[in-house]
Amino acid sequence: MKFFDKNVLLSSRAAKKIYTEIKNLPIIDYHCHLSVKEIAENASLSDLGEAWLKADHYKWRSMRLCGVDETYITGDAPYEEKFLKYAEIVPRLAGSPLYYWTHMELNAVTGIRKPLNKQTAPTVYAQANERLRGVRVQDLLNQFRVSYLATTDDPVDDLALHGKYGNTVVAPTFRPDKALGLDGAYLKELARVAEVETDTLQGLKTALAKRLDFFVSKGCKISDHGFYGFPKEIASESEAAELYAKREGLTKEEKESLFGHLLLWLAGEYAKRGILMQLHFAVLRNCNPVGFARSGVDSGYDLPADIPSAENAVRFFAAMEEGKQPQTVIYALNDGNLTGFAALTGAFPFVKVGAAWWFNDTMQGNARTLDAVAQFSALGTSLGMLTDSRSFTSYVRFDFFRRILADYLGNKVTRGEYDMAAALEVAKDIAYGNVKGALKL
Repeated sequence: MKFFDKNVLLSSRAAKKIYTEIKNLPIIDYHCHLSVKEIAENASLSDLGEAWLKADHYKWRSMRLCGVDETYITGDAPYEEKFLKYAEIVPRLAGSPLYYWTHMELNAVTGIRKPLNKQTAPTVYAQANERLRGVRVQDLLNQFRVSYLATTDDPVDDLALHGKYGNTVVAPTFRPDKALGLDGAYLKELARVAEVETDTLQGLKTALAKRLDFFVSKGCKISDHGFYGFPKEIASESEAAELYAKREGLTKEEKESLFGHLLLWLAGEYAKRGILMQLHFAVLRNCNPVGFARSGVDSGYDLPADIPSAENAVRFFAAMEEGKQPQTVIYALNDGNLTGFAALTGAFPFVKVGAAWWFNDTMQGNARTLDAVAQFSALGTSLGMLTDSRSFTSYVRFDFFRRILADYLGNKVTRGEYDMAAALEVAKDIAYGNVKGALKL
């Protein structure tokens, strides 16, 4: 087999047939961190070093692991030098998703199909930049057939740039993490933008509801929350009002209880407006104090938290009243209790296990997630893949996932365990149809 040929990750004839049917389906990227400003300005991608290393904490983390000096990671070294340093460590990444993504991106975006290493790096860099000359962000969105992408946005954002660019709808996602973090300066900013005082719990809720309605008016169909773990206790309305009144002096347990109340309330607001709710949890943020002080957030110093308890999640979903249960997608950064969360969906059918997230977005991690959902939930209802990325070249992650999905289903067909017609239908649903239906696109 040639290096990264057309059948990479496809181990059977059945897998190749399934992949052929899904590889060119449009992309719905329902969770990403792409810059709407760069989309609106149709930014140039003329330098592969900048495109890859400006904001990719996956690559930054791997470079640190291989001993690269921070000057070439988040420092002020020229992007060519950063690219050459990254190229040097690529051969050490056997089995890493980065090794797959790097070579799939090279092929898809520049047409280069050769191993990236110290020896090939100068030639690859020169050839890639020559082929990227004149290529812009919207060109890539069109090339990858991105029909819909949802950026990640704060309730105070003005959303002035969201809209349709070429064939791609760029919609906002409502992510109120800062509001639920109860930072005083932020709450004042929220009050200013919403034109509602946030001194009381009711004021905060009114402000958030106003901003949510504004987001919906701008095409928002999705919300998102990132947090450590589901709350053990959920404050009642009166308890939450008292806790909010003294919010600057709360204990850890009181903060958790108030957070649970606000998250539950927001779930009801999402259900009322037909908003899909995403919950990302089991993550430890900014674990290295020195690295955080030097490089800031989202720079490669986050980790999976302890294996989360499904019992707290059960209590949270059980507390939702009838009619206040939004369609919900859950993502645990620590997938040690993946089977428990997949099984949870049987008790709460409005909940789905999301794509293998972040550290789990590997060849084995994706297959493990597919298998857990297949065995403990219903694989055919999966909403499939998303990028969760800040890089426009990262849309090859959909191809990576679709190959793994085709191989997973194809192996079952090959062993006589599954019908090919069903495999083709389910693969199309997971790759595209299910999320299109969920978002009513």
